[in-house]
Amino acid sequence: MPTTPDTIAARATPPGHGGIGVIRISGAQAQGLAAGLAGPLPTPRTAALRAFRGADGRLLDQGLVLFFPAPGSYTGEDVVELHGHGGPAVLDAVLARVHELGARPAEPGEFTQRAFLNGRLDLAQAEAVADLIESADAAGARAAMRSLSGEFSDRVHALVEALTALRAWIEAALDFPEDEIDFLADTALAERLLALDRDVAGVRAAADSGRRLVEGVTLVIAGAPNAGKSSLLNRLAGTDAAIVTEIAGTTRDLLRETIRLDGLPVTVIDTAGLRRTADPIEVEGVRRAQAAVAEADRVLLVIDAHDPAPEPTDLPPGLAVDRVYNKIDLAPDTDVGDGYAISARTGAGLDRLRAHLRAVLAGPAAAETAFSARRRHLIALDRAATAIRAAHAELTRAGAGELAAEQLRAAQTALGEITGTVTTEDLLGEIFGRFCIGK
Repeated sequence: MPTTPDTIAARATPPGHGGIGVIRISGAQAQGLAAGLAGPLPTPRTAALRAFRGADGRLLDQGLVLFFPAPGSYTGEDVVELHGHGGPAVLDAVLARVHELGARPAEPGEFTQRAFLNGRLDLAQAEAVADLIESADAAGARAAMRSLSGEFSDRVHALVEALTALRAWIEAALDFPEDEIDFLADTALAERLLALDRDVAGVRAAADSGRRLVEGVTLVIAGAPNAGKSSLLNRLAGTDAAIVTEIAGTTRDLLRETIRLDGLPVTVIDTAGLRRTADPIEVEGVRRAQAAVAEADRVLLVIDAHDPAPEPTDLPPGLAVDRVYNKIDLAPDTDVGDGYAISARTGAGLDRLRAHLRAVLAGPAAAETAFSARRRHLIALDRAATAIRAAHAELTRAGAGELAAEQLRAAQTALGEITGTVTTEDLLGEIFGRFCIGK
């Protein structure tokens, strides 16, 4: 049954002119409102031609009406769809009449939020709806469909079931301490915790690949002034996006270009040259460059092979860095070690660098098996993994069953945030506020 008393309505098709425009109505009064506009409703899930009329009987439009009764609709409530002509004036007139009859305008994502609240979708599936709508290519759309169909949620549920079994084992041992067998010291328990940690890591790897398909990745080009960073950006973007001169320090601010590598959206950021300077504008540029490097998924550290400068020593620990030796046309005998030798001027070595970036930026899972995910999902999986490892440490180091049980409870709470079994109003507002109106 509906979880909210009011009835909402909004356009479900994009703004602008089109052959068809769809208005969606959801809520307990959907049937009555639609009947006031278009007369008796057709048989559920059967389209019927109806005239849409104003309060004075004046014809507003003519189109199809479909009725989806609760609970088997998208939102889990009574839903009516009005399929009319796609002119903005016509749709506005019909929607105004629906609001006049008692429906209020829907908020962004409110239809999908109701689907979640009514148990038609879990939270990961609801987010996949937005990912599917916003997909820029076929790979991203396929990943979103896998999440929408429940693949991601099923894997999370499997982790929760394993956690529940382990919690039951530990808590049973705590409830019956007088038993002669010390179940907490059983090596099988520790092995199951390690196996669960590996399972979480596997789901996290697949989720990270999906997150990259949905959100894209950030590739920052950094290095000393005049190393050829802007020239490399232009080569990767296939356009003269950045100004290139022989004057060191030409780039003062961050310059972003979006490219696609085998369907993966990549934001490439050109940065100011990393060096000490007294110029206040360049100082701010260097600060912004360092901030971009700290938040990057990967960094291309560009080195002038002809006149190398000392490498920066303050790169964040754990940063994924590829050393790119530019200007090999001027220094063909440069020893690049495990780096990449290129000439941004001639294009030499660029194919090898692009192939490397395609391999490392896509993530460990193949695009055909990835499911869409968000950064918040990765954070939740990381918290769950940390708690599981802490539980293992508590058991193996001190046999502290109470502390291990508490850590596993924390892990289960973290996983519950992914599918929505554990939520807050702020989290729901953040998620559904990003949807378009009408979805």
